[in-house]
Amino acid sequence: MAVTLSETTRALVDAPNYATIVTLGRDGHPQTSVMWITRDGDDLLFSTVGSRQKAVNLRRDPRASVNVWDSANPESYVEIRGTVSVTPDEGRTLLNALALKYTGKAYPTEAPEVERVVLRLTPQRVAGNAK
Repeated sequence: MAVTLSETTRALVDAPNYATIVTLGRDGHPQTSVMWITRDGDDLLFSTVGSRQKAVNLRRDPRASVNVWDSANPESYVEIRGTVSVTPDEGRTLLNALALKYTGKAYPTEAPEVERVVLRLTPQRVAGNAK
């Protein structure tokens, strides 16, 4: 069952704070990646290359956990658990929006054959001291 994010959590995600996404490998061990993040309503959005391990893991097992912390106060954090859908990042729209958010510049051009995907996490549980 999806949950609604608090204003504090939304503010953490909306600011240019980094996030760590944890997925499960084929053998059940966790795999972590530091990511740029944004949201669409209460869903969290990430962009990655479709062949990266996190995307491979999520296509097989959509469960994930995300930790977002305040870069100015790392003790202020939130953990969001949920399920992830993997869809094409048409026109690299999300990637470019994230690059502008985090760097103020468009993302450098990638080879056209690089498959970019959107990871959309629908929250099911929220924990942490900034929730």
